[in-house]
Amino acid sequence: MSVPSSVFSILLLTADTDVQAQFKAMFKDASVTMARDVASLPKDLPKRPFDVVVLESRPGQESFSQVLPTQIDPSHTLVITGSRTVLKRAPVMIQTMSQHREHTQKGNGHDLSLEDFLDQKMGDFVKGMHNGAAKNLHPMLISAVERPLISSALRETQGNQIQAAELLGLNRNTLRKKITNLHIPLKRGRVKTTGSS
Repeated sequence: MSVPSSVFSILLLTADTDVQAQFKAMFKDASVTMARDVASLPKDLPKRPFDVVVLESRPGQESFSQVLPTQIDPSHTLVITGSRTVLKRAPVMIQTMSQHREHTQKGNGHDLSLEDFLDQKMGDFVKGMHNGAAKNLHPMLISAVERPLISSALRETQGNQIQAAELLGLNRNTLRKKITNLHIPLKRGRVKTTGSS
């Protein structure tokens, strides 16, 4: 199973061709930069931050920080260092982290349909309100959804209420009433005028 290249960017520093082949098989080539060691890295190494650096430790090596490329910040990058045996287990660990990260992003609303996102958020809200013994959730939720929806439509139309009403499928007077009742601030966009001489 391969992991999409957009999920993680990996820097692999090892001379072991078996480990390199394992990373190539598990991860798309675009997500993995490989070299034998820091000295053999290309001079035009991308300035992008790597999510993971996998580094083969060698006998006599004091600490991984001494052999990391200077642009790698270990406080923001996962560094996996160890023998070739450890490196052979690293792809499975990275894949597990990748799947967890993807699941977390989906849980945060990334890559979800609008309906799935609302279902998730509404479920949390309803559960919290039920535990607090609240009542009349329907008007409360409608108001909570309606206000940002109308605000978004007004932003999209630069404050033009006629266009916003049309976009929302509402009568212009109904929209004006909702703007007043929901206390939505109006910001009218500047109208571009053409100068006449």
